[in-house]
Amino acid sequence: MNSFAFTCGDINGIGPEIVVKTLNKIKPSSKRKLIFLCPQKVFLKTINIVKPNFKFSIVKSLTQNLENGKVTILDIGSANQKYGKPSRESGKISYKAIIEACNLAKENKVDAIITAPISKVAFKKANINFPGHTELLTDFFNVKKYSMLFVSDKMKCGLITIHIPIKNVSKSLTAKKIKNTIDVIINSLKIDFKLKDPKISMLGLNPHAGEEGRIGDEEIKILNPILKEYQGRIVGPFVPDAYFGNKLFRNYDFTIGLYHDQILIPFKLLNFNKGVNFTAGLPIVRTSPDHGTAFDIAGKGIAIPDSMIESFKYAELILNNRKSSLERS
Repeated sequence: MNSFAFTCGDINGIGPEIVVKTLNKIKPSSKRKLIFLCPQKVFLKTINIVKPNFKFSIVKSLTQNLENGKVTILDIGSANQKYGKPSRESGKISYKAIIEACNLAKENKVDAIITAPISKVAFKKANINFPGHTELLTDFFNVKKYSMLFVSDKMKCGLITIHIPIKNVSKSLTAKKIKNTIDVIINSLKIDFKLKDPKISMLGLNPHAGEEGRIGDEEIKILNPILKEYQGRIVGPFVPDAYFGNKLFRNYDFTIGLYHDQILIPFKLLNFNKGVNFTAGLPIVRTSPDHGTAFDIAGKGIAIPDSMIESFKYAELILNNRKSSLERS
């Protein structure tokens, strides 16, 4: 049996609502246990907005016996909700949900974590010094080699740099960093997605991929030597706008981008409300919706849960793929 932990995300956003809506769709079974880490008060308020069609039990810890056929609501403490606004308290609670889920994974009490959206503003208000889930999770599990992937039925892609200013991208593109990330991606594609010999493309950094050094030389000095090392496995560097304009991503199993918006803009254009964020390289499976807290519609009951539902589906798929890979080895 697989166990899945959902975190509440920022309680002043749509996180609790889309988790409840997702649990309405997937439900526990003989093959899966579902655990929702959320303050009891927040959960009870949420189910006044979204009626649950699943049975649940509220517990203070997982040392208590979990009831078969019920979703387990793990109460992570008291919290006051103020819809539509990030706060110090919402930052602290969203952080606590992640850390407790990670501890459960470390103790082998859950197999996968599906995280609801957090607010970086709320994190800052709570003096939590992580720019996002990826950095927090890799720090918790002491993982140095990892990659932020975005996956959907239409496209699979990933990043070399993540949450850094544009002005810092070029100097962050070291050969070591790029090759470490590529190796994580190749390994993940083979094990997590069962792609035996994945076709991979890489985008250029500069407009027109540098035009042979006329508009920047990172392609010549950094990318081309690396691509030569991975000859036969990775093709590029492609001119980014032409690559997406001509829909060349359809010819490849995976697209590697060099900075955040280079990948996220086309990915969300193609997959908004269906895309999934997956952290490759972690010892546990972690997925998340590809959207944010949507403070503007929080508490209204109108949030679309599709990306959270897809996040669960991919978490289950990847978890099963990893288990079958272990059985074969």
